[in-house]
Amino acid sequence: MRRGGSARILRRLALAASAFLIAGVPSAFAGAVLTLGSPVTVSGPTPFTPGCNGAPQTGTNFPNAEVEPWVDINPVNASNIVAVWQQDRWSNGGSNGLLAGVSFDGGATWTRTAAPFARCEGGTAANGGNFERASDPWVSFGPSGSVYQASLSFNNSNFTSAVLVSKSTDGGLHWGNPKTVILDTAPTVFNDKESITADPGNANLVYVVWDRLVVPTARARGVSFEHAIGFRGPAWFSRSTDGGDTWAAPRIIFDPGEINQTIGNQILVLPNGTLIDGFNLIFNVRGLRQRGFNVALIRSTDKGVTWSRPIIVSKLLSRPVTDPNTGQAVRTGDILPAFAVDRSSGTLYAVWMDTRFSGGVKDDIAFSMSTDGGLTWTAPVKINKTPGNAPAFTASVKAGPDGRIAVTYYDFRSLAAGNTTTLPTDYWMVNCLVNCTAPASWTEQHLAGPFDMMLAPNAGGFFVGDYEGLGAAASAVLTLTDVFQPVFAAAVSPADPTDVFTLAATTPEVR
Repeated sequence: MRRGGSARILRRLALAASAFLIAGVPSAFAGAVLTLGSPVTVSGPTPFTPGCNGAPQTGTNFPNAEVEPWVDINPVNASNIVAVWQQDRWSNGGSNGLLAGVSFDGGATWTRTAAPFARCEGGTAANGGNFERASDPWVSFGPSGSVYQASLSFNNSNFTSAVLVSKSTDGGLHWGNPKTVILDTAPTVFNDKESITADPGNANLVYVVWDRLVVPTARARGVSFEHAIGFRGPAWFSRSTDGGDTWAAPRIIFDPGEINQTIGNQILVLPNGTLIDGFNLIFNVRGLRQRGFNVALIRSTDKGVTWSRPIIVSKLLSRPVTDPNTGQAVRTGDILPAFAVDRSSGTLYAVWMDTRFSGGVKDDIAFSMSTDGGLTWTAPVKINKTPGNAPAFTASVKAGPDGRIAVTYYDFRSLAAGNTTTLPTDYWMVNCLVNCTAPASWTEQHLAGPFDMMLAPNAGGFFVGDYEGLGAAASAVLTLTDVFQPVFAAAVSPADPTDVFTLAATTPEVR
Protein backbone atom coordinates (compact mmCIF):
# COMPACT_ATOMS: atom_id res chain seq x y z
CA MET A 1 0.00 0.00 0.00
CA ARG A 2 1.01 3.58 -0.58
CA ARG A 3 1.74 5.35 2.69
CA GLY A 4 -1.36 6.55 4.46
CA GLY A 5 -2.36 9.60 6.41
CA SER A 6 -1.29 8.04 9.71
CA ALA A 7 2.31 7.70 8.54
CA ARG A 8 2.39 11.31 7.43
CA ILE A 9 0.96 12.47 10.75
CA LEU A 10 3.58 10.46 12.66
CA ARG A 11 6.31 11.99 10.55
CA ARG A 12 5.02 15.49 11.19
CA LEU A 13 4.91 14.83 14.93
CA ALA A 14 8.49 13.58 14.87
CA LEU A 15 9.67 16.63 12.94
CA ALA A 16 7.78 18.96 15.25
CA ALA A 17 9.38 17.30 18.27
CA SER A 18 12.79 17.68 16.66
CA ALA A 19 12.17 21.36 16.02
CA PHE A 20 11.07 21.81 19.64
CA LEU A 21 14.13 20.05 21.07
CA ILE A 22 16.64 22.12 19.13
CA ALA A 23 15.13 25.31 20.61
CA GLY A 24 16.03 27.46 17.65
CA VAL A 25 19.31 25.74 16.73
CA PRO A 26 19.39 24.38 13.13
CA SER A 27 19.07 20.59 13.18
CA ALA A 28 20.51 18.01 10.83
CA PHE A 29 17.11 17.90 9.16
CA ALA A 30 16.86 21.68 8.63
CA GLY A 31 18.45 21.63 5.20
CA ALA A 32 19.22 18.23 3.69
CA VAL A 33 21.21 17.08 0.68
CA LEU A 34 18.56 15.96 -1.80
CA THR A 35 19.09 13.19 -4.33
CA LEU A 36 19.20 14.81 -7.76
CA GLY A 37 18.17 13.00 -10.91
CA SER A 38 19.79 13.53 -14.29
CA PRO A 39 18.63 16.61 -16.23
CA VAL A 40 15.99 15.92 -18.87
CA THR A 41 15.11 18.14 -21.82
CA VAL A 42 11.37 18.89 -21.77
CA SER A 43 11.07 21.04 -24.92
CA GLY A 44 12.12 20.37 -28.52
CA PRO A 45 12.48 22.01 -31.94
CA THR A 46 9.81 24.52 -32.80
CA PRO A 47 6.73 23.11 -34.54
CA PHE A 48 5.79 26.57 -35.85
CA THR A 49 6.43 27.91 -39.36
CA PRO A 50 7.60 31.46 -40.12
CA GLY A 51 4.68 33.84 -40.64
CA CYS A 52 2.19 31.67 -38.76
CA ASN A 53 1.04 34.73 -36.77
CA GLY A 54 -1.29 35.70 -39.63
CA ALA A 55 -0.33 39.38 -39.71
CA PRO A 56 2.89 41.36 -40.23
CA GLN A 57 4.86 41.46 -36.96
CA THR A 58 7.37 43.91 -35.54
CA GLY A 59 10.38 42.92 -33.46
CA THR A 60 12.81 40.03 -33.72
CA ASN A 61 11.65 36.45 -33.39
CA PHE A 62 13.89 33.78 -31.83
CA PRO A 63 12.91 30.38 -33.29
CA ASN A 64 13.64 27.43 -30.99
CA ALA A 65 13.74 29.73 -27.97
CA GLU A 66 11.66 28.22 -25.15
CA VAL A 67 11.36 30.42 -22.05
CA GLU A 68 9.37 31.09 -18.89
CA PRO A 69 8.13 27.61 -17.95
CA TRP A 70 5.61 26.83 -15.22
CA VAL A 71 4.73 23.39 -13.86
CA ASP A 72 2.24 21.47 -11.74
CA ILE A 73 1.87 17.85 -10.64
CA ASN A 74 -1.34 15.83 -10.67
CA PRO A 75 -2.55 15.28 -7.06
CA VAL A 76 -4.28 12.09 -8.17
CA ASN A 77 -1.23 10.65 -9.96
CA ALA A 78 2.17 12.05 -8.94
CA SER A 79 3.76 10.58 -12.07
CA ASN A 80 1.67 12.93 -14.23
CA ILE A 81 3.43 16.30 -14.64
CA VAL A 82 2.48 19.17 -16.96
CA ALA A 83 4.90 21.97 -17.81
CA VAL A 84 4.03 24.94 -20.04
CA TRP A 85 6.29 27.51 -21.70
CA GLN A 86 6.59 30.22 -24.35
CA GLN A 87 7.69 28.84 -27.73
CA ASP A 88 9.65 31.08 -30.15
CA ARG A 89 10.01 34.22 -28.06
CA TRP A 90 9.73 37.71 -29.61
CA SER A 91 12.03 40.58 -28.62
CA ASN A 92 9.13 42.97 -28.01
CA GLY A 93 6.70 40.74 -26.18
CA GLY A 94 5.20 37.28 -26.16
CA SER A 95 5.87 34.24 -28.29
CA ASN A 96 4.38 32.47 -31.28
CA GLY A 97 2.45 30.23 -28.89
CA LEU A 98 2.44 28.30 -25.64
CA LEU A 99 3.36 24.63 -25.63
CA ALA A 100 2.82 22.03 -22.92
CA GLY A 101 5.08 19.17 -21.97
CA VAL A 102 3.27 16.16 -20.52
CA SER A 103 4.88 13.34 -18.57
CA PHE A 104 3.32 10.19 -17.11
CA ASP A 105 6.54 8.74 -15.71
CA GLY A 106 7.60 11.35 -13.19
CA GLY A 107 9.45 13.55 -15.69
CA ALA A 108 11.64 10.90 -17.34
CA THR A 109 10.00 11.34 -20.77
CA TRP A 110 7.81 14.08 -22.22
CA THR A 111 5.18 14.53 -24.92
CA ARG A 112 4.49 18.00 -26.35
CA THR A 113 0.90 19.18 -26.70
CA ALA A 114 -0.80 22.54 -27.21
CA ALA A 115 -3.99 24.44 -26.54
CA PRO A 116 -5.03 26.81 -29.38
CA PHE A 117 -4.13 30.05 -27.60
CA ALA A 118 -2.69 31.68 -30.76
CA ARG A 119 -2.82 31.24 -34.53
CA CYS A 120 0.52 29.43 -34.73
CA GLU A 121 -0.86 26.63 -32.58
CA GLY A 122 -4.20 26.36 -34.36
CA GLY A 123 -6.09 29.27 -32.84
CA THR A 124 -8.97 30.61 -34.93
CA ALA A 125 -11.97 32.86 -34.53
CA ALA A 126 -14.11 29.75 -34.29
CA ASN A 127 -12.20 28.10 -31.44
CA GLY A 128 -11.41 31.28 -29.46
CA GLY A 129 -7.66 31.45 -30.13
CA ASN A 130 -7.50 34.00 -32.95
CA PHE A 131 -4.43 35.85 -31.65
CA GLU A 132 -0.97 36.62 -33.05
CA ARG A 133 1.02 35.89 -29.89
CA ALA A 134 0.78 34.27 -26.47
CA SER A 135 2.65 34.84 -23.22
CA ASP A 136 2.73 34.32 -19.44
CA PRO A 137 2.09 30.53 -19.36
CA TRP A 138 0.58 29.14 -16.17
CA VAL A 139 -0.84 25.71 -15.29
CA SER A 140 -2.71 24.26 -12.30
CA PHE A 141 -4.15 20.82 -11.46
CA GLY A 142 -7.45 20.47 -9.65
CA PRO A 143 -8.13 17.84 -6.97
CA SER A 144 -9.85 15.48 -9.41
CA GLY A 145 -6.96 15.47 -11.88
CA SER A 146 -8.31 18.01 -14.37
CA VAL A 147 -5.62 20.50 -15.37
CA TYR A 148 -6.07 24.14 -16.40
CA GLN A 149 -3.77 26.23 -18.55
CA ALA A 150 -3.94 30.03 -18.81
CA SER A 151 -2.53 32.38 -21.45
CA LEU A 152 -2.11 36.08 -22.01
CA SER A 153 -2.98 36.16 -25.72
CA PHE A 154 -2.64 39.35 -27.73
CA ASN A 155 -1.99 40.95 -31.10
CA ASN A 156 1.11 42.85 -32.10
CA SER A 157 -0.65 44.47 -35.07
CA ASN A 158 -3.40 46.10 -32.99
CA PHE A 159 -4.37 46.64 -29.36
CA THR A 160 -6.26 43.42 -28.60
CA SER A 161 -5.32 41.50 -25.45
CA ALA A 162 -7.10 38.68 -23.64
CA VAL A 163 -6.82 36.20 -20.80
CA LEU A 164 -7.74 32.71 -21.98
CA VAL A 165 -8.15 29.38 -20.14
CA SER A 166 -8.07 25.84 -21.55
CA LYS A 167 -8.86 22.61 -19.70
CA SER A 168 -7.58 19.05 -20.08
CA THR A 169 -9.25 16.02 -18.53
CA ASP A 170 -6.62 13.48 -19.64
CA GLY A 171 -3.52 14.78 -17.87
CA GLY A 172 -2.58 17.35 -20.51
CA LEU A 173 -2.62 15.16 -23.63
CA HIS A 174 -5.58 17.03 -25.14
CA TRP A 175 -6.85 20.54 -24.45
CA GLY A 176 -10.28 22.06 -24.91
CA ASN A 177 -10.96 25.23 -26.86
CA PRO A 178 -10.02 28.31 -24.84
CA LYS A 179 -12.56 30.13 -22.71
CA THR A 180 -12.24 33.92 -22.81
CA VAL A 181 -12.02 35.37 -19.31
CA ILE A 182 -11.49 38.95 -20.50
CA LEU A 183 -10.97 40.62 -23.89
CA ASP A 184 -9.91 44.23 -24.49
CA THR A 185 -9.42 46.09 -27.76
CA ALA A 186 -8.92 49.65 -26.48
CA PRO A 187 -5.47 51.15 -27.20
CA THR A 188 -5.11 52.40 -23.63
CA VAL A 189 -5.43 49.08 -21.74
CA PHE A 190 -3.51 45.82 -21.62
CA ASN A 191 -4.10 42.67 -19.58
CA ASP A 192 -0.87 41.39 -18.04
CA LYS A 193 0.73 38.66 -15.90
CA GLU A 194 -2.22 36.35 -15.34
CA SER A 195 -2.03 33.23 -13.18
CA ILE A 196 -4.49 30.41 -12.63
CA THR A 197 -5.17 28.35 -9.48
CA ALA A 198 -7.48 25.38 -9.22
CA ASP A 199 -8.90 25.15 -5.69
CA PRO A 200 -7.33 22.01 -4.14
CA GLY A 201 -10.37 21.55 -1.91
CA ASN A 202 -13.16 21.91 -4.47
CA ALA A 203 -13.00 20.50 -8.00
CA ASN A 204 -15.56 23.04 -9.25
CA LEU A 205 -13.65 26.17 -8.24
CA VAL A 206 -10.89 27.70 -10.37
CA TYR A 207 -9.47 31.21 -9.99
CA VAL A 208 -7.71 33.55 -12.42
CA VAL A 209 -6.06 36.81 -11.36
CA TRP A 210 -4.06 39.42 -13.30
CA ASP A 211 -3.26 43.11 -13.51
CA ARG A 212 -4.93 45.27 -16.12
CA LEU A 213 -2.71 48.16 -17.07
CA VAL A 214 -4.29 51.47 -18.05
CA VAL A 215 -2.42 54.38 -19.61
CA PRO A 216 -3.75 57.85 -20.50
CA THR A 217 -2.98 57.64 -24.24
CA ALA A 218 -2.21 55.01 -26.85
CA ARG A 219 1.22 56.61 -27.34
CA ALA A 220 2.11 55.79 -23.72
CA ARG A 221 1.21 52.13 -24.25
CA GLY A 222 4.37 51.25 -26.15
CA VAL A 223 5.06 48.03 -27.99
CA SER A 224 5.12 45.64 -25.05
CA PHE A 225 3.39 45.81 -21.69
CA GLU A 226 4.89 42.60 -20.32
CA HIS A 227 6.77 43.08 -17.05
CA ALA A 228 5.75 46.72 -17.34
CA ILE A 229 4.98 49.68 -15.11
CA GLY A 230 1.69 51.25 -16.14
CA PHE A 231 -0.25 54.41 -15.31
CA ARG A 232 -2.69 52.37 -13.24
CA GLY A 233 -2.82 48.62 -12.67
CA PRO A 234 -5.56 47.20 -10.45
CA ALA A 235 -5.76 43.49 -9.65
CA TRP A 236 -8.54 41.82 -11.62
CA PHE A 237 -10.17 38.50 -10.81
CA SER A 238 -12.55 35.93 -12.21
CA ARG A 239 -13.59 32.51 -11.00
CA SER A 240 -15.31 29.45 -12.37
CA THR A 241 -17.72 27.51 -10.20
CA ASP A 242 -18.28 24.69 -12.71
CA GLY A 243 -14.79 23.35 -13.34
CA GLY A 244 -13.81 25.91 -15.98
CA ASP A 245 -16.85 25.58 -18.24
CA THR A 246 -17.95 29.17 -17.59
CA TRP A 247 -16.32 32.18 -15.98
CA ALA A 248 -17.80 34.99 -13.91
CA ALA A 249 -17.64 38.53 -15.22
CA PRO A 250 -14.14 39.85 -14.48
CA ARG A 251 -13.87 42.54 -11.84
CA ILE A 252 -11.40 44.58 -9.82
CA ILE A 253 -10.58 43.11 -6.42
CA PHE A 254 -7.96 45.70 -5.45
CA ASP A 255 -7.28 49.13 -6.93
CA PRO A 256 -4.18 50.89 -5.54
CA GLY A 257 -5.17 54.15 -7.20
CA GLU A 258 -3.87 56.42 -9.90
CA ILE A 259 -0.18 56.06 -10.89
CA ASN A 260 0.01 52.94 -8.69
CA GLN A 261 -0.35 49.31 -9.67
CA THR A 262 -0.06 45.62 -8.87
CA ILE A 263 1.93 43.03 -10.81
CA GLY A 264 2.62 39.32 -10.41
CA ASN A 265 -0.73 38.43 -8.81
CA GLN A 266 -0.87 34.80 -7.67
CA ILE A 267 -3.65 33.05 -5.72
CA LEU A 268 -2.94 30.49 -3.00
CA VAL A 269 -5.54 28.47 -1.07
CA LEU A 270 -5.06 27.87 2.65
CA PRO A 271 -6.22 24.59 4.26
CA ASN A 272 -9.26 26.39 5.72
CA GLY A 273 -10.28 27.61 2.24
CA THR A 274 -9.10 31.21 2.62
CA LEU A 275 -7.72 32.69 -0.59
CA ILE A 276 -4.50 34.70 -0.65
CA ASP A 277 -3.62 36.93 -3.60
CA GLY A 278 0.07 37.82 -3.37
CA PHE A 279 1.66 40.48 -5.61
CA ASN A 280 4.04 43.41 -5.92
CA LEU A 281 2.22 46.54 -4.81
CA ILE A 282 3.84 49.49 -6.56
CA PHE A 283 3.28 52.93 -5.08
CA ASN A 284 4.62 55.66 -7.34
CA VAL A 285 2.71 58.32 -5.38
CA ARG A 286 2.51 57.67 -1.65
CA GLY A 287 4.25 58.47 1.58
CA LEU A 288 7.97 57.81 1.72
CA ARG A 289 7.49 54.66 3.81
CA GLN A 290 5.47 52.76 1.19
CA ARG A 291 6.66 54.39 -2.01
CA GLY A 292 8.26 51.96 -4.44
CA PHE A 293 7.89 48.17 -4.56
CA ASN A 294 6.18 46.22 -1.78
CA VAL A 295 5.60 42.50 -1.32
CA ALA A 296 1.90 42.48 -0.44
CA LEU A 297 -1.27 40.41 -0.33
CA ILE A 298 -5.01 40.54 0.08
CA ARG A 299 -7.22 37.84 1.65
CA SER A 300 -10.67 36.43 0.93
CA THR A 301 -12.56 34.20 3.36
CA ASP A 302 -15.52 33.66 0.99
CA LYS A 303 -13.84 32.18 -2.09
CA GLY A 304 -13.20 35.50 -3.78
CA VAL A 305 -16.52 37.27 -3.26
CA THR A 306 -14.97 39.91 -0.99
CA TRP A 307 -11.36 40.83 -0.28
CA SER A 308 -9.44 42.49 2.53
CA ARG A 309 -7.35 45.61 2.41
CA PRO A 310 -3.70 45.01 1.45
CA ILE A 311 -1.21 43.62 3.96
CA ILE A 312 2.41 44.62 3.38
CA VAL A 313 4.88 41.76 3.85
CA SER A 314 8.02 43.80 3.23
CA LYS A 315 9.64 46.33 0.97
CA LEU A 316 10.94 44.80 -2.27
CA LEU A 317 14.34 46.40 -2.84
CA SER A 318 15.46 44.83 -6.11
CA ARG A 319 17.51 46.41 -8.84
CA PRO A 320 17.79 45.55 -12.56
CA VAL A 321 20.31 42.78 -13.18
CA THR A 322 23.16 43.36 -15.61
CA ASP A 323 26.23 41.47 -16.76
CA PRO A 324 28.75 42.47 -14.05
CA ASN A 325 31.52 42.80 -16.65
CA THR A 326 29.77 44.46 -19.59
CA GLY A 327 26.69 46.14 -18.10
CA GLN A 328 24.41 44.43 -20.65
CA ALA A 329 20.86 44.03 -19.39
CA VAL A 330 19.56 40.70 -18.14
CA ARG A 331 15.77 40.55 -17.83
CA THR A 332 14.77 38.75 -14.62
CA GLY A 333 11.94 38.43 -12.12
CA ASP A 334 13.20 41.52 -10.31
CA ILE A 335 9.74 42.96 -9.62
CA LEU A 336 7.89 39.66 -9.15
CA PRO A 337 7.68 38.08 -5.68
CA ALA A 338 6.85 34.37 -5.55
CA PHE A 339 4.58 32.69 -2.99
CA ALA A 340 3.85 29.18 -1.70
CA VAL A 341 1.67 27.54 0.94
CA ASP A 342 2.13 24.41 3.03
CA ARG A 343 -1.20 22.68 2.43
CA SER A 344 -0.99 20.81 5.76
CA SER A 345 0.00 23.55 8.20
CA GLY A 346 -1.20 26.61 6.27
CA THR A 347 2.19 28.30 6.61
CA LEU A 348 2.80 30.83 3.84
CA TYR A 349 6.16 31.57 2.23
CA ALA A 350 7.35 34.46 0.07
CA VAL A 351 10.63 34.95 -1.79
CA TRP A 352 11.87 37.83 -3.90
CA MET A 353 14.98 39.57 -5.20
CA ASP A 354 16.39 42.13 -2.77
CA THR A 355 19.52 44.27 -2.38
CA ARG A 356 19.20 44.97 1.37
CA PHE A 357 21.70 42.28 2.34
CA SER A 358 24.49 43.84 0.25
CA GLY A 359 23.86 47.48 0.98
CA GLY A 360 22.27 47.96 -2.41
CA VAL A 361 25.18 46.47 -4.36
CA LYS A 362 23.52 43.36 -5.83
CA ASP A 363 20.40 41.21 -5.64
CA ASP A 364 20.07 38.28 -3.26
CA ILE A 365 17.06 36.06 -2.53
CA ALA A 366 14.95 37.20 0.43
CA PHE A 367 12.68 34.83 2.36
CA SER A 368 9.81 35.51 4.75
CA MET A 369 7.07 33.31 6.23
CA SER A 370 3.70 33.65 7.94
CA THR A 371 2.05 31.18 10.32
CA ASP A 372 -1.20 33.14 10.80
CA GLY A 373 -2.68 33.15 7.32
CA GLY A 374 -0.66 36.08 6.00
CA LEU A 375 -1.59 38.59 8.72
CA THR A 376 1.98 38.90 10.03
CA TRP A 377 5.35 37.95 8.52
CA THR A 378 8.86 37.27 9.73
CA ALA A 379 11.71 39.67 8.99
CA PRO A 380 13.30 38.89 5.59
CA VAL A 381 16.48 36.80 5.60
CA LYS A 382 18.94 36.00 2.82
CA ILE A 383 18.79 32.32 1.83
CA ASN A 384 20.92 32.08 -1.34
CA LYS A 385 24.55 31.07 -0.93
CA THR A 386 25.96 33.10 -3.85
CA PRO A 387 29.51 34.24 -3.02
CA GLY A 388 31.00 37.67 -3.62
CA ASN A 389 29.16 40.35 -5.53
CA ALA A 390 27.48 38.06 -8.07
CA PRO A 391 23.71 38.68 -8.20
CA ALA A 392 21.13 35.95 -7.58
CA PHE A 393 17.84 36.29 -9.40
CA THR A 394 14.42 34.93 -10.45
CA ALA A 395 13.48 32.90 -7.39
CA SER A 396 10.74 30.27 -7.18
CA VAL A 397 9.42 28.67 -3.99
CA LYS A 398 7.45 25.51 -3.21
CA ALA A 399 6.41 23.66 -0.06
CA GLY A 400 6.50 19.89 -0.26
CA PRO A 401 3.64 17.72 1.02
CA ASP A 402 5.54 16.99 4.23
CA GLY A 403 6.63 20.54 4.97
CA ARG A 404 10.07 20.93 3.40
CA ILE A 405 10.58 24.19 1.50
CA ALA A 406 12.59 24.47 -1.71
CA VAL A 407 13.69 27.66 -3.48
CA THR A 408 15.39 27.87 -6.88
CA TYR A 409 17.32 30.74 -8.48
CA TYR A 410 19.99 31.66 -11.03
CA ASP A 411 23.31 33.39 -10.32
CA PHE A 412 26.57 34.50 -11.97
CA ARG A 413 29.11 33.01 -9.56
CA SER A 414 30.88 31.22 -12.44
CA LEU A 415 31.62 34.49 -14.28
CA ALA A 416 35.32 35.34 -14.18
CA ALA A 417 36.50 38.92 -13.90
CA GLY A 418 37.32 40.33 -17.33
CA ASN A 419 35.15 37.86 -19.28
CA THR A 420 33.15 39.98 -21.73
CA THR A 421 32.42 37.36 -24.39
CA THR A 422 30.20 34.94 -22.43
CA LEU A 423 27.94 35.16 -19.38
CA PRO A 424 28.20 31.85 -17.46
CA THR A 425 25.00 31.27 -15.48
CA ASP A 426 24.11 28.54 -13.00
CA TYR A 427 20.81 27.29 -11.57
CA TRP A 428 20.58 26.38 -7.87
CA MET A 429 18.21 25.02 -5.24
CA VAL A 430 18.20 25.57 -1.50
CA ASN A 431 15.96 23.62 0.85
CA CYS A 432 14.93 23.80 4.50
CA LEU A 433 12.67 21.83 6.83
CA VAL A 434 12.77 23.55 10.25
CA ASN A 435 14.07 26.82 11.70
CA CYS A 436 13.91 28.32 8.21
CA THR A 437 14.20 31.92 9.38
CA ALA A 438 17.85 31.10 10.16
CA PRO A 439 19.93 31.39 6.95
CA ALA A 440 22.20 28.54 8.13
CA SER A 441 19.22 26.16 7.98
CA TRP A 442 19.23 26.23 4.18
CA THR A 443 21.27 23.75 2.16
CA GLU A 444 22.28 24.62 -1.41
CA GLN A 445 22.72 22.28 -4.39
CA HIS A 446 23.71 22.87 -7.99
CA LEU A 447 21.00 21.97 -10.52
CA ALA A 448 22.43 23.07 -13.89
CA GLY A 449 25.05 25.14 -15.65
CA PRO A 450 27.05 27.04 -16.25
CA PHE A 451 25.35 27.99 -19.50
CA ASP A 452 25.96 31.15 -21.55
CA MET A 453 23.17 33.63 -20.87
CA MET A 454 24.30 35.65 -23.90
CA LEU A 455 22.77 32.96 -26.12
CA ALA A 456 19.28 33.57 -24.69
CA PRO A 457 16.76 35.68 -26.63
CA ASN A 458 17.04 39.40 -26.02
CA ALA A 459 13.68 40.75 -24.83
CA GLY A 460 14.52 43.83 -22.83
CA GLY A 461 17.70 42.00 -21.82
CA PHE A 462 18.92 38.41 -22.05
CA PHE A 463 15.77 36.49 -21.17
CA VAL A 464 14.97 33.00 -19.87
CA GLY A 465 11.74 34.08 -18.14
CA ASP A 466 10.22 36.44 -15.61
CA TYR A 467 9.60 33.28 -13.55
CA GLU A 468 10.51 29.58 -13.57
CA GLY A 469 8.48 26.57 -12.47
CA LEU A 470 8.85 24.47 -9.33
CA GLY A 471 6.53 21.58 -8.49
CA ALA A 472 6.36 19.19 -5.53
CA ALA A 473 4.61 15.91 -4.81
CA ALA A 474 4.76 12.93 -2.50
CA SER A 475 7.00 10.20 -3.85
CA ALA A 476 5.26 7.68 -6.07
CA VAL A 477 7.28 4.88 -4.47
CA LEU A 478 6.78 3.33 -1.04
CA THR A 479 9.09 5.63 0.94
CA LEU A 480 8.54 8.62 3.18
CA THR A 481 10.01 11.07 0.68
CA ASP A 482 8.91 14.02 -1.38
CA VAL A 483 10.01 14.99 -4.86
CA PHE A 484 10.62 18.57 -5.98
CA GLN A 485 10.41 19.12 -9.73
CA PRO A 486 12.19 22.28 -10.89
CA VAL A 487 11.43 23.17 -14.52
CA PHE A 488 13.61 25.93 -15.93
CA ALA A 489 14.99 27.49 -19.11
CA ALA A 490 18.68 27.47 -19.95
CA ALA A 491 20.64 28.66 -22.98
CA VAL A 492 21.98 26.04 -25.39
CA SER A 493 23.42 27.30 -28.70
CA PRO A 494 22.99 30.03 -31.34
CA ALA A 495 20.66 27.78 -33.36
CA ASP A 496 18.80 26.59 -30.25
CA PRO A 497 18.85 29.66 -27.99
CA THR A 498 17.12 28.10 -24.98
CA ASP A 499 15.49 24.84 -23.96
CA VAL A 500 13.31 23.87 -21.01
CA PHE A 501 14.86 21.33 -18.63
CA THR A 502 13.83 19.45 -15.52
CA LEU A 503 15.17 17.00 -12.97
CA ALA A 504 13.81 15.35 -9.85
CA ALA A 505 15.13 16.36 -6.42
CA THR A 506 14.14 13.73 -3.84
CA THR A 507 14.17 14.39 -0.11
CA PRO A 508 15.91 11.97 2.28
CA GLU A 509 13.75 9.18 3.63
CA VAL A 510 12.70 9.71 7.24
CA ARG A 511 12.53 6.41 9.12
